[in-house]
Amino acid sequence: MVVTRFAPSPTGRLHVGNIRTALHNWMWARAHGGRFLLRLDDTDAERSTEENVVAIRADLAWLGLSPDAEARQSDRFALYERRFEELRAAGRVYPCYETAEELELKRKILAGRGLPPIYDRAALQLDDAQRAALEADGHQPHWRFLLDHDEPIRWDDLIRGPQQLDPSRLSDPVIRRADGSWLYMLPSAIDDIDMGITHVVRGEDHVTNTGLQLQMFSALGATPPAFAHEALLVGSEGKLSKRLGSLGCDAFREEGIEPIALIALLGRIGTSLPVEPVASPDALFADFDFARFGRAPARFDLDELKALNARILHLLDHAAVADRLPAGMDAAAWEAIRPNMTRLSDAADWWSVVEGSVESALDDEDRAFVRQAAELAETATWDAGTWKALTGQLNAATGRKGKALFLPLRLALTGREHGPDMNALLPLIGRDRAIARLRAAGS
Repeated sequence: MVVTRFAPSPTGRLHVGNIRTALHNWMWARAHGGRFLLRLDDTDAERSTEENVVAIRADLAWLGLSPDAEARQSDRFALYERRFEELRAAGRVYPCYETAEELELKRKILAGRGLPPIYDRAALQLDDAQRAALEADGHQPHWRFLLDHDEPIRWDDLIRGPQQLDPSRLSDPVIRRADGSWLYMLPSAIDDIDMGITHVVRGEDHVTNTGLQLQMFSALGATPPAFAHEALLVGSEGKLSKRLGSLGCDAFREEGIEPIALIALLGRIGTSLPVEPVASPDALFADFDFARFGRAPARFDLDELKALNARILHLLDHAAVADRLPAGMDAAAWEAIRPNMTRLSDAADWWSVVEGSVESALDDEDRAFVRQAAELAETATWDAGTWKALTGQLNAATGRKGKALFLPLRLALTGREHGPDMNALLPLIGRDRAIARLRAAGS
């Protein structure tokens, strides 16, 4: 069974980049009848907050990305300790005693010589007595994973194709701090093994991390998941701006963006498939394939999202939005109004045009014209054909046509120059309100 995971750190809110990562992991699992897990990587006790945990859950729920199970790394320290001791016994982790300042000085010296800033493994040269002396002086070690330099690290990435890294050109990664707390790399690999993760979908900025973790999987005696590293998001002008990059679900909600619009856009940008309006995520599953993802950066455009949002609203039926519409707004009203909406909150504005009061300012000639319209409306048969019949009579009686015929009537009836089709809107306004508005505009 396909098992994917989304593993945010609750040190902040979700933003558009990791929303996309969550979405693609969820889509891959759902497209293959698999499981999607939420793993909260909360090993950073100082920066992780329960408020952010609650917010992450709420954002995923708003998007409809419901996990099949949830785990927290802070509940799994005993497992990490046990696997760490296995690696220690096998000689694959080792203690280091350099301070941050000493390590920085080493990096500067290497950079000055034009060499890559790779850790020199000086700690491996210490004997037991030297380590004991350092610890007696108060130097607590941090721990590194010992990379195997004998073979290149190779894997077949689901998006990037065959990949290869030279481990001799990489530093042995620090996996545990001197205070005993864990860094990202090892707990993540341990969790992926324990949770049976089959596929990891993440950004291309994790490619080197994947190479390092592949050796951890091997050292722990496990088969690694398949990896898909997708191109990062960029804005319409290149690099994703700080403002765009920090956009999260709260901002999208404030913009009136429907969750399905965000899913439709993020589900397709960066692939060979067109971005299209859909009424349900199910429409995206059949074509979701990492072979369709490109290597070029994926362009995220807020204006494109807003336009897509409007197109999706125009697809949704009344039942999909009924619980968020103004009281009394039935299916016929929704059908009439939805072509003029860019976000769902527009429904309340247009419903106020139907049921509220309107104001219009007409010149003397147009006032006389709408007075004549009021007289004809009083004797009209009030049904779906009223608008066509009324304007036909006015055309015959006055010779007006086009804008001169329609605009004064629309202004008198709605107070606006543009809006929904009057054939559908006029029956919603109703006979009594329509006649009263025509009379008021003509006075």
